Formats: sequence, structure tokens, C-alpha cells
Amino acid sequence: MKRETDGKTGAGKPGPEKVGPRRGAGVATVYEALKRDILDMTIAPGDQLDETGLALRFGLSRTPIREALVKLVSEGLATTLPNRNTIVSAIDYAELPAYLDALMLMYRVTTRLAAERRSDADLLEIHARQLEFARAVDEADAIAMIERNRQFHLAIAEAGGNRYYIELFARLLNEGTRLLRLYYAIFEDHLPPQYVKEHEQIIEAIEAHDMRRADELGRQHAEQIIGQLKRFMSPTVGNELQLDD
Repeated sequence: MKRETDGKTGAGKPGPEKVGPRRGAGVATVYEALKRDILDMTIAPGDQLDETGLALRFGLSRTPIREALVKLVSEGLATTLPNRNTIVSAIDYAELPAYLDALMLMYRVTTRLAAERRSDADLLEIHARQLEFARAVDEADAIAMIERNRQFHLAIAEAGGNRYYIELFARLLNEGTRLLRLYYAIFEDHLPPQYVKEHEQIIEAIEAHDMRRADELGRQHAEQIIGQLKRFMSPTVGNELQLDD
């Protein structure tokens, strides 16, 4: 999954998903290409995202490059250092237990609250996001799966109507994008059908206003993701990930 980079520019060697030097490309093109490279570990944690090198790669001025980097920083995928250089954010494995504990809680509380407060319009939005996620799974497009999964769970959080939960969950999902990329890699990007059905079961509980079942399904959904990640990671890291139910 990881390809060679120069460790300085973050440009890497061009691959089939790379965007060549096109002068008409804009911020969105740069952002999407760099995000894919970061999630695929083509650009490794700690690699520098050099504006000059990236401008050469995309055939653009430094302004759209800088704007794309700002967006990546806002999502936690990149970090701006005191010297104003930007690097790919490190994955802090020491903080994983606390992160996964918070993620578990947000899966449960947002799903439960959505079951209590959802409207018919909320259900339509959740169903629409699920259809997009299922399509990405059918196409084995891991990057699309990550984004569609994020949109699905945020639609559930929004149905609950608590903006603090929405903002915290969005932050956690953003910070966990590379972990989710590892999760999909476990299945070689071909997610088993039962994991897609978990979303459908969550929707059914929300639709039925079944708060207790929604809470339980949120817990189970988070647990299977966390369990797969613990088995996938090194034994040292995995043994530290002890979460209470």
C-alpha cells in the first residue's frame, strides 16, 4: 500500500491515481489527490508537504496548494509546524486507547439519540448516505468508503440534534481516517456484506425509535471495527487497547 516518496516534498512517484501537471486544476483536485495519498500511506506520516514541490507536481501556483494544505490540516491529516512547514500528521499510537474509547461512546450516544429524535427528513438523509456507502463498497473504493461512512454516521449524529456531539464525532471521524483505511485493508478493500448490513440494522432501530437497540447496535458496530484493528496492529499496540463496555 505504501509507495516510495522522497521524504521531503510529499510528491512521491506518480501512480495511476496521481493527477499530472494540469494548469486548470484547482484546490479540490490537489486536496483530493493529497488526501488519497495520505490515506494510502503513499505519503507517510512525518513526510513534508512542500509547497514548491507540490506546485511542480500539479503544475499550479502555490496559492491553491496552500489552500489544499489548510483543509488537510483542518481534518487532522496534516500539521503545520512552528517554522510554517507542513507535514503529514503522525499516528499517535500511545493515544489510541483514549481515542477508541471516545469513538465507542460517540457511536453509541449518537445512534441512541437519533432513535429518540429523528424526523422523517432525517431518515431520508440517512438512507441516502447508506446507499452511497453501499455503492462504494460494491466498487471496492476504499477512499470513497471512508468518506461515505463518515457522512452516514454524521447524518445519524445530526438526526440527534446535539451540535456538541456532531462536532466531536466529526473530529473523531476525521482523526480516524487512516485507522479506517487500515481496517478496510484487512479485507483488501472488499468489505464483507455483513458489515454493510450492520448499517441497515442501525437504520431499522432508528426508524423504530428503539433507543436501547440503537445503543446496542452502535456498541457492536464500534466493537467489531476496534477488534479488527487490534488484531491487525502489532501485538504491543494491540495489547494496550483495553476498552470497557
